[in-house]
Amino acid sequence: MSIETLKVVGLSGALSTLSRTTTLVQSYLDSFASHGVSQLSLLSIAELAPYLAQTTDPTALPPALQQAVAQLSAADIIVVASPVYKGSYTGLFKHFIDLLDPQLLKGKTVLLAATGGTELHALVLEHQLRPLFSFFGALTVPATVFLKDSSLVKVADGSSYQYQLAAPLERIALSVSQALHLHAGPPPLQHAVNAA
Repeated sequence: MSIETLKVVGLSGALSTLSRTTTLVQSYLDSFASHGVSQLSLLSIAELAPYLAQTTDPTALPPALQQAVAQLSAADIIVVASPVYKGSYTGLFKHFIDLLDPQLLKGKTVLLAATGGTELHALVLEHQLRPLFSFFGALTVPATVFLKDSSLVKVADGSSYQYQLAAPLERIALSVSQALHLHAGPPPLQHAVNAA
């Protein structure tokens, strides 16, 4: 599969439309775009929240949730990020994940990220998010990104966030590079034998 045909979907678990977490997910999508990926989309739990709050039956999803699930199903690569509240990802994020068919994400490449007030919350990446997506049979990328809230500050007009340092963007680039490599898979066996 060529870079141009890859479908990458970002999923932000933030509960507000303007958030550090969504900014982080958008940075991942921008990094994929720099590699030539053009089929990029962003799902926001904040925008899905009104529908999630009234949905408990995975077989009776409202149209907005059906569309979100369809986007994830069609994705080749998924970027997942959540703010950390009370030591875990957001409840509505988990509720959305609970509505997914266990086979939906099987074999998909997933990048993991989170935001929080202190580095202590970074454990959510390895102890909660990675096991969660391993349950689905997804292939999680080794390099994760955790951002302290202080790493992103609002611009003067309050319309968006900007990074205090360049280091997170470098880590995002590494994670994206790993995802593209992982998604491409190993070289054909005959090629590997010839190379030896």
